[in-house]
Amino acid sequence: MGSTRLYCKGRVLGHKRAKRNSRPNTSLIQIEGVTNKDDAQFYLGKRVAYVYRAKTEVQGSKIRVIWGRVTRPHGNSGVVKSKFSSNLPPRAFGANVRIVRLFLCLCSRLSLVDRSSERQMLYPSNI
Repeated sequence: MGSTRLYCKGRVLGHKRAKRNSRPNTSLIQIEGVTNKDDAQFYLGKRVAYVYRAKTEVQGSKIRVIWGRVTRPHGNSGVVKSKFSSNLPPRAFGANVRIVRLFLCLCSRLSLVDRSSERQMLYPSNI
């Protein structure tokens, strides 16, 4: 039986930066299997999750998530820029992220959030 992952893997390359200045509000991500700008277009607007393990337990879990969104391509090699709800820490450089293809399905499957109004906006029943 095949994999049922609803996300694809990516890797945090670092913050957007110039020669001397770093811009921590935007992170660069390399998505697995994406090698050019045209392939990266598919992922624009997709949600990104940086999942990490914290030291202290909150609500019975040590696993935390920082959510973000792919904003635009970066260069010609398939790297994308993304913005997160809070800036990624430098410890995340080189770490894995998940690019969620079907965010609405994932949320309803995990029953994390009730997004029925958002689902109705994105997928109207009359089409």
